[in-house]
Amino acid sequence: MSSDDDIPPLPADLRFLKLLVTTLAGVMIVGLVTIVGLLVTRLSTPAPLPVLPDTITLPDGATAAAVTFARDWLVVVTEGGEVLLYGAQGGAPVSITPLP
Repeated sequence: MSSDDDIPPLPADLRFLKLLVTTLAGVMIVGLVTIVGLLVTRLSTPAPLPVLPDTITLPDGATAAAVTFARDWLVVVTEGGEVLLYGAQGGAPVSITPLP
């Protein structure tokens, strides 16, 4: 039979190592919780959509299937298979390219 008094204390350098490992585990847990919290808060809010100029004029009978925003250009792909290139201010298309 052994009691707690029979166990010798840990050496000083081993106690320090145990403290370092425990601290490292705690810091890693706090960091992981922080990263997960930031991901949840950042990804749960929807991204703001770019503002479409009011002056965009589509050709007669054209229906937009996709819109892409670039720095100085606005690209509209129609359901009829055309790519319409607009300036940043909108207006009439600068270029109309049929898709193959």
